[in-house]
Amino acid sequence: MADADSQSFVSELGSDFVWSSLSWVASFLMVFGGAAPYIPQYREIQKSGNAEGFSPHVCLVMLVASILRLFFWFGKHFEVTLLWQSLVLIITMLLLLHLCCTVQTSSRMSTSRHFFTDFDPRYFWAWSRFLDYIQFCLTFTVLCLFVTYLLIDSQLFVETLGFSAVLIEAMLGVPQLFQNFKNKSTAGMSVKMVLLWTLGDLFKTTYFITNATPVQFWVCGAVQICIDIAIFFQVFTYGQGEHEKHI
Repeated sequence: MADADSQSFVSELGSDFVWSSLSWVASFLMVFGGAAPYIPQYREIQKSGNAEGFSPHVCLVMLVASILRLFFWFGKHFEVTLLWQSLVLIITMLLLLHLCCTVQTSSRMSTSRHFFTDFDPRYFWAWSRFLDYIQFCLTFTVLCLFVTYLLIDSQLFVETLGFSAVLIEAMLGVPQLFQNFKNKSTAGMSVKMVLLWTLGDLFKTTYFITNATPVQFWVCGAVQICIDIAIFFQVFTYGQGEHEKHI
């Protein structure tokens, strides 16, 4: 009888360890997996010295969504894993923007320069310095902080903040979709990035549903999957051969 109890205890302990390990791996993938798709695109821009095929508005969408998600957490505590994911994505987007600015500065022939402090809507998110993008992020963060401080007790505001964050994030692929359509080409866009987007969106949507996260999160994931598929359709529509040297 004692042996049976001992075996049962060891079995339960082993099962708990396996589930704990799987949970840790899933959390790790959630935190850093969101940044992984941008590694191929980063290397592509570095290698080609050209950022024209990549839409920097992808960075704008992710930065705004991630900052809003940080403030959503203060009003409605969701998993800390997703909070860390937002911080990692912010850092990733800033690194990618820094590279784009460096490449564009080195190849820019015109002496015309545009700055965030010009407040000229014609050149929004097309500034000349990386510092201008930092200034925008800081300004947006301070504005969100002020509004959240005033309305944090409003359940309507908190839920609206959450929906805004995930709705904006769901539109992540739209700038790239539009860029490809405008160019009638996917040259300069890393197909590996889109593939990793799709795999990541499938994984995180499953993660959201399994962990019973707020409905905003898994709806966002489902929309993103649809946009990823649309970008893949563009790759095949505009011709695979053209992209082989750009992947």
